[in-house]
Amino acid sequence: MTPTVKEPEASRDFVKQSSLYQEFLAEREEILKHKWIESERLGYDIGFERALLDWIRKHRESWRSARRSQLQVQQQVAQQQGPARSPGAR
Repeated sequence: MTPTVKEPEASRDFVKQSSLYQEFLAEREEILKHKWIESERLGYDIGFERALLDWIRKHRESWRSARRSQLQVQQQVAQQQGPARSPGAR
């Protein structure tokens, strides 16, 4: 048996904070929504793989475009608001 190697906590936090991981989670959530909707429509569980392939073919491009636009707007708003001030700062 090989011993399991534990990742440092900071390394896991870095991954969870990364924009790539956040995009993965958001896309996964959309695929799961699509799976639910299509399964309800057809009356049986279509499975994750079928939902994934169907979502990629039908929705991924427009979802990514809309998400990019949404993130750009959020960045612009954040830039206009300036740096965050700490509580109690004058």
